Amino acid sequence: MAARIEGRATRQNRGVDVFKYFKGSLIFTMLCLAIGAWLGWEITHDIAGTLGVLWIILVLGVLETSLSFDNAVVNATVLRDMDAKWRRRFLTWGIIIAVFGMRIVFPLVIVGIAAHLGPIDALKLAATDPVNYERIITGAHVGISGFGGAFLGMVGLTFFLDEDKHLNWIGLIERPLGALSQISGLAIGLVLLALYGISRLIAPADAMTFIAAGIFGLVAYIAVQAIGSVLESDDDDAEGSDGATAATAAVAKAGLAAFLYLEVLDASFSFDGVIGAFALSNNLFIIALGLGIGAMFVRSMTVMLVDRGTLTEYRFLEHGAFYAIVALAAIMLLSVRFEIPETVTGLIGAAFIGLAFLASVRSNRAEARDVVTATGDHIHR
Repeated sequence: MAARIEGRATRQNRGVDVFKYFKGSLIFTMLCLAIGAWLGWEITHDIAGTLGVLWIILVLGVLETSLSFDNAVVNATVLRDMDAKWRRRFLTWGIIIAVFGMRIVFPLVIVGIAAHLGPIDALKLAATDPVNYERIITGAHVGISGFGGAFLGMVGLTFFLDEDKHLNWIGLIERPLGALSQISGLAIGLVLLALYGISRLIAPADAMTFIAAGIFGLVAYIAVQAIGSVLESDDDDAEGSDGATAATAAVAKAGLAAFLYLEVLDASFSFDGVIGAFALSNNLFIIALGLGIGAMFVRSMTVMLVDRGTLTEYRFLEHGAFYAIVALAAIMLLSVRFEIPETVTGLIGAAFIGLAFLASVRSNRAEARDVVTATGDHIHR
């Protein structure tokens, strides 16, 4: 009886512990739903129509959250090395960038460039002519896929083409890739070959846009890595100065570099979500509210994974996430020629994460059995 009560109390404490990570996301969700209710009433002047808008916002939030768990895992691999101050900034400044930057400003910039409109005119188009707005943003799919696919391809390949990576999940694939890590620029070469090969499958005008966007995706990845390298170099130069000042500067610079990397990574992950959301609504603000909810929950999951040491406990989760990234990059690149439902993309990512989790559990159990066996043999002797 006492054991049952203790177990129940433990589960309750875990529930409270998990809730603290999602408290801000739940408050943000309530705020978004309140704005959505006002917006729905302004658009429809009808209770049923308002409820329909709220339903779309909730569905978009759930989809964004469920399809972005791999994003949370990858974010956690970077965030675990950041100090508490930069983690908080990731949850505050980062969410502003994610919601307003990627879900509102980015689509407006795309529409403005494609239709040769200023920012105010692009906003007016989104508010007054959502059908034409949807047509323009969907028409930019080729460029978006080229940029996002190239950037994510570099992120995924760089993880596997790493001579310092000693832990392998699928050794048949990862060991040969690790051996190839000595070849300088191999990841860039593979991405360029993928861009060229896929460009041969589409119309010449689209092919040029696709390759140019892909090159900019590569440049964005190289630029983020270069910023990190420059900041690290500055940290090394500062080692001879005052210890406390140098340490503080090093933490700040490392946090800034990781923050920039995470924001570009989040942007690349969100491209497909922004485009795919038009299947449910062509209203910019409804899409921003729904995807913003998802973005907030992804950030909360990221911090929880770091604080609870989940990536350390389940050692292959990180591998599964990067396999999912490579798959997403391939799907984004191929989507310029083939129709690939977003559900398929999400299922592939979930499958990699799930299999990696199961492999981690099996590995932990096998390791525990080995420890017990070794201990028993020692006692027996």
